[in-house]
Amino acid sequence: MKPDTIDAANELVQQRLDQAIQAHRIDRNAVSATHCEECGDEIEEARRRAMPGCRMCADCQADAEKRGKHQR
Repeated sequence: MKPDTIDAANELVQQRLDQAIQAHRIDRNAVSATHCEECGDEIEEARRRAMPGCRMCADCQADAEKRGKHQR
């Protein structure tokens, strides 16, 4: 491979990595839901403080993550 091709590929990989990292950063100013979108139960204050922007209670979030892993 030519050095220019390798440099371009490395730059693309770095851009995608930077985008992925940015997408997973927690926005500390995000507003959390007070009630879970899945089950309707109240989301505990401690969870809302720890995970700003959360939309599900801890149990439903864990279930959703398990389902997501099995769908891959």
